[in-house]
Amino acid sequence: MQTFGPGSVQWDLAGEYRNLLAAGSALILQTMHPAVGAAVREHSDYKSDPWGRLNRTLTSVQKWVYADGPAEGARLRELHRPISGVDEQGRTYHALNGEAWAWVHLTLFERFLAVQRIFGGPVDTARLYEEFMLLGDILQVPEREVPADLEAFWVYFDHMIADRLEAHPTALEVLAALKATPAPAGLPRALWRPLGMASGEFNQFVTVGTLPPAVRKKLGLSWSVRQERMLLALGRSVAAVTPRLPERLRYMPIAYRARRAAYRS
Repeated sequence: MQTFGPGSVQWDLAGEYRNLLAAGSALILQTMHPAVGAAVREHSDYKSDPWGRLNRTLTSVQKWVYADGPAEGARLRELHRPISGVDEQGRTYHALNGEAWAWVHLTLFERFLAVQRIFGGPVDTARLYEEFMLLGDILQVPEREVPADLEAFWVYFDHMIADRLEAHPTALEVLAALKATPAPAGLPRALWRPLGMASGEFNQFVTVGTLPPAVRKKLGLSWSVRQERMLLALGRSVAAVTPRLPERLRYMPIAYRARRAAYRS
């Protein structure tokens, strides 16, 4: 059972490979929340198997949209239910803490917008947010934690950055891990060295560049005018090329198969 079908914003955007360009910054934003940062630090394999973890995350996100979203949502909650503990500052945490669970979900909405703003084109933001509210129901995000509309979302997002996020050790470790991450196995090196950078440098460049400025400041990350120009030039190239790609190169496997099946029906 597909959660979102043809005609929805998610149907066209959620499965695109260009979302990989915001995967690192999404994890940074998420792990700056103290509960998420502690849970990931103690219970995730992002250091030992970064590409495996990313693949599992992308598979899950695709299932939300292109397969049985409610079943995947239930599986995720069961997977996270036992994850709890006490962090280094003596704060208790639980992966299903309502605020933390909502933050992980809502950062993906903001990151979808960031991808389209830098690497894509115009998107129906209000409609996409409505779809994310529905997705929040599927993932059992507490309704009290979800802003009622788009205007309220931006107030919430700014508040979270200013008052709840921190330069958590896990976020900084994730950033360091991204810089050290090699190219995926089997990917031609020429495709992984845009702008003359090695893979880790490119990872860090895109991750830092796509973060909100207030987040960069909180993490103590520098970003120059020259780097911004390079990022925007890359964005224009990605935005120009992506719509011209055949669907098997534009969309990840689950999304591609779902879209082919819909076209045939």
